[in-house]
Amino acid sequence: MVRGLVFGVTDYIIMAATMVSSVLIGVYFRFSGGKQKTNEEYLLADRNMSIFPVAISLMASFMSAISILGGSAENYYYGMQFVVINIGVFLVMPITCQFYLPVFFGLQKTSTYEYLELRFGPNIRLLASFTYTLQMLLYNGVVLYAPAIVLESVTGLDRFISILVVGLACTFYSTLGGMKAVLFTDVLQSFLMLGAVISVIIFASVQVGFDKILTLAKEGGRLNFSNFSIDPTVRHTWWSLVIGGFITNLSLYAVNHTQVQRILTVSTLSRAKQCLWWSWPVLSILSLCTCISGLAIYAVYKDCDPLAAGAIITTDQIMPYCVVNAMRVVPGLAGLFVAGIFSASLSTISASCNALAAVSLFDYVGRWCNVNPSHVPWLTKLAACTFGLLFLALAFLAQFLGGLLQAALTIFGAVGGPLLGVFTLGMFTTYANEKGTSVGLLTGMALTLWISFGYPRPPTLKLPISVEGCPLNITARIIPEIDASKYFYMYRISYMWTSTIGFIWVLVIGSVVSLLWRQQQPWQKAGKSHPDPELFTPILANILKKKNNQKKSLQ
Repeated sequence: MVRGLVFGVTDYIIMAATMVSSVLIGVYFRFSGGKQKTNEEYLLADRNMSIFPVAISLMASFMSAISILGGSAENYYYGMQFVVINIGVFLVMPITCQFYLPVFFGLQKTSTYEYLELRFGPNIRLLASFTYTLQMLLYNGVVLYAPAIVLESVTGLDRFISILVVGLACTFYSTLGGMKAVLFTDVLQSFLMLGAVISVIIFASVQVGFDKILTLAKEGGRLNFSNFSIDPTVRHTWWSLVIGGFITNLSLYAVNHTQVQRILTVSTLSRAKQCLWWSWPVLSILSLCTCISGLAIYAVYKDCDPLAAGAIITTDQIMPYCVVNAMRVVPGLAGLFVAGIFSASLSTISASCNALAAVSLFDYVGRWCNVNPSHVPWLTKLAACTFGLLFLALAFLAQFLGGLLQAALTIFGAVGGPLLGVFTLGMFTTYANEKGTSVGLLTGMALTLWISFGYPRPPTLKLPISVEGCPLNITARIIPEIDASKYFYMYRISYMWTSTIGFIWVLVIGSVVSLLWRQQQPWQKAGKSHPDPELFTPILANILKKKNNQKKSLQ
């Protein structure tokens, strides 16, 4: 592990300037405009944001430090197959814009889960809201853990202290800034992320040549795009990345409250769709650069792998190790890199605090307590602060989840798939009821969490590495052959299929239970003969409207 590599003066100045800039943006929006005195401004930026910052923010929300650290390590140790997931992400955009977004935008609700009460009833709303809260708590624990790794690698600062410092800073920032501050700091921090990744590629290109990067990657077996296996136990294949990546990202962009809340900060549905479409090329550029950076780092260390040599202790430290070891000849580069990682995670966590505060206030507090309207903005900020502290506590558990990228996708797959199934049942069917969807969600969550975190699991095999060029007499560890068939089959299934399994399970079980266990729908309880078409995806809504018009004509 890298110890004693402390920042120079230039590094500290760059990092301080970056952090001060981010905080000043938050302070500016705290004391400008409406001064965050209303929840409409604090949570939804008064619904008058422009397209550019929202599009950038949609990318930055779930692809920040985890994308950079985990993505570069993924391509270094496992190859470039993972880049195929961008095809699945592309397919998400038209499906979200056409089928899911019009429903949420038409309702204009602060909490995404208010839809579930209108469509099914109050119990499924609370259940889904609690599931989302669990998902975001786990995910942000990983997000907070990511910059702690960087600080530990670069400065030698103990991981415990790193998590504590980063967590407290994130809590302060998320409590201070409203949605406007979150969106505009995302723009600044996204450029920092991209700059940090590109700097690694440029440095490696100068050192070994850009054409040499691809040549060495091919020789090392890193340009492996040809795995079309249909075996679900294979970690990454075209099918798992395109289909599994599609379902996982659909659960994020179509129904995840954090993303939906950001999309609702613009004024029209047309602008909301543009935000989604523009976020994809930005996301793809960052993803591709991150993949290439992993190959570039491999070109630098192909003859002396830092992990095998004992210079680092986890694969996720490979990029920061490269920055402070091979690239330390450039003053300020380490500070710029860490500032990018730190501020990116800061933005993600502040947005999550903002989103969870909205969910807590509207789904929990508003239901059970009669709150004075003048106290609501302060309660929202208090909730944001509380969630920041919870993220801090959970960050200490993130180190037990394995690699950062896989840990994040495992969490979203285990929780996001079943939640997507619930919203899909609601928007695409009229027969699904509260009991059926509740049973589907609970059993689906139990299944995916069991698959995701069941133990023992077979270790993940890396591509070949070398220590022949190391200056000391280091012998690479010989990894014994592992018979994966000895492990329980469900624990061998690739984490990329978890979201798809949960999604299909909820659709099937929710449908069967709803058809067998009938109950009155909310519109029937209200004495209406037909549901509100606005609660359904546009195609089904048009069918319902025609049926309603025909009934009126007959009457």
